[in-house]
Amino acid sequence: MNASSVNAGARLDRLPLARFHWKILGLISGGAVLDAFDIYLAAGVLAALVKSGFSTLATNAAFISATFFGMLIGSALAGWVGDRFGRRYSYQVNLAVFGVASLLACFAPNIETLIVFRFLMGLGLGAELVVAAGTLCEFVPPKYRGGWISLMGLVINSGFLIATSVGYFVIPNLGWRWMFGIAGAGALAIWIMRKRMPESPRWLESVGRVAEAEATLAEIEAQVEREKGKLPPVAATQAVTPRKLPFSVLFSRPVIGRTLVAAIVCVAINMSVYGFVAWLPTFFVKQGLTVVQSLGFVTLMAFGAPGGALVGYLLGDRLGRQRGLILFSLATIVLGFFYPQMRDPMAISVVGFALITSIYTVVTLGLYGYIPELFPTAFRLRGTGFAAVCGRAASMCTPYLAVALFENFGLPGVLGMVIGVLSLLIVALFVLRVETSGHSLEDIGTGVEEDVSGIGAVQAER
Repeated sequence: MNASSVNAGARLDRLPLARFHWKILGLISGGAVLDAFDIYLAAGVLAALVKSGFSTLATNAAFISATFFGMLIGSALAGWVGDRFGRRYSYQVNLAVFGVASLLACFAPNIETLIVFRFLMGLGLGAELVVAAGTLCEFVPPKYRGGWISLMGLVINSGFLIATSVGYFVIPNLGWRWMFGIAGAGALAIWIMRKRMPESPRWLESVGRVAEAEATLAEIEAQVEREKGKLPPVAATQAVTPRKLPFSVLFSRPVIGRTLVAAIVCVAINMSVYGFVAWLPTFFVKQGLTVVQSLGFVTLMAFGAPGGALVGYLLGDRLGRQRGLILFSLATIVLGFFYPQMRDPMAISVVGFALITSIYTVVTLGLYGYIPELFPTAFRLRGTGFAAVCGRAASMCTPYLAVALFENFGLPGVLGMVIGVLSLLIVALFVLRVETSGHSLEDIGTGVEEDVSGIGAVQAER
């Protein structure tokens, strides 16, 4: 059997949606939402740590930076491990690391120890989101891909709402340690459930493991056919030449434009979320509110996170990923200009909800869809991982920058930072001019794969 006879991409793309796809969505999203929960629980936990004297703004910033340093390393490792050993192997390893570290954090005797455990959590957190987005893209047909990445985004973005809602009740009554225990126990439960998830046939074919790709595809097709009846014919033949490509392919002439735009998308998203959204409870506390009041305010606004995913679900395929990113980046800039001028509590909540909705629409379309779609299967996770590394690097600096801006210029200074990075994102998208909506992953990467055909060594079938 030669590499082209598997035709994994075309065979997967012609499948009708079935229980198999919902199972994949559930298993991927289940782990990712727990990671998001653990990321966002930091907002309420850090506010409580400051209020109780367990920590200060400075050590809180170190806590967040340790998180993103771990996520930076985890993102880089996930890209390499996922492209080298497979999507399934990578996400099982990173979820186990995150779950165990979260449970250990429950017993941290001081902030320094908690920061160390947070670094270990970050290794798994950074890896999970890289693998989740790339893997889901490889299973879902292009006709539905925008909607389904938004469904995954809805689940993941709900981590913000879940974390703030759970924190609203748990932190004042049981203490912040319970938040880490909840995250760790949930992660290990999902780890057990995901052991039966199949490997991506697209990846198996891309590395020359055609016999495994064929067996996996046959099983998937059989499952769908039992539920939906006779499958439609395969529309096209997509030849794949397995090729071992070096990391430097990301910076080759045909790819570097996509690599840079993916990095800018990730930087803009991370600075928007972790320079503004994650700090809202602490900002409110410093302005004189109690921990309970600040968590209540942010909980109301947090409904904008799943709201952004719903907007992506409704408009992601209609507008297209590129146009959608530009539109909602502009909306965030406009709302960010007006938000600091709000004084009435109702206006703060309403405009804050709209602002967070716009930010998380950008998160949904960019982080979960556009970035992994830009890269061919052979180096999809390395491209996604590199973008994530850039985003995490920015996130490590963002807490210190956010604190400095808030202390010197108040909330307008923090929002000015967000407006600046989103403006850069808009310019980059206009320059690249690559739309991914409605196209098969193979079609999106066709020109790139042809241009890098001379790079790397052809892999033999294993």
